[in-house]
Amino acid sequence: MIWNFGKGFKMIKKLWEKFVDEKIIPYVCTCSKHPMRFVELLKSNKAYIDGLDPSVTIPGFRLSTIRLYIVYFILWNVIIIPVSLIFHTFLAKLDCHLSIVLAIIFTLIFFGTFQIFKEWLIHRVAEKIIKKAWQNHLPHFNYEKYRYKVAEIYGEAIDKEIPKYEIERYIIDRMVES
Repeated sequence: MIWNFGKGFKMIKKLWEKFVDEKIIPYVCTCSKHPMRFVELLKSNKAYIDGLDPSVTIPGFRLSTIRLYIVYFILWNVIIIPVSLIFHTFLAKLDCHLSIVLAIIFTLIFFGTFQIFKEWLIHRVAEKIIKKAWQNHLPHFNYEKYRYKVAEIYGEAIDKEIPKYEIERYIIDRMVES
């Protein structure tokens, strides 16, 4: 039987995302139990779409850097230890100067990929928080379909200096029109 790599990778990706959502995020992040207000949702959605730093612009979560290092160190070792065991005989015969250079390269890769992992995790948590607030305030509009439109309308509302107490009605009226 031939294994379908496309389905296999999708299955692995789904399992990885489930593991991240259920195990890593609750361990590393502290999320607020209070729902996000409508104006906060609009600001957060616009900031997220505009590419601003979610850890600063989105209220409701805090990242524990120490726990993030622990998780990253464990994940790194789960990957690197089996690889080093497989190539142990080759690595044992290397010149010491080449071993030093490889150690420097792997150290650079370790800290570089940590920053990438941290940013990816922050974006994942931010999107999760925004989606949860979206379901609370805009349940009749699909997040994936309307998030850019809502950010655009919110930008127009800010430009027109619409008061905060009228902004919800303005956004929903504009969404219904389009």
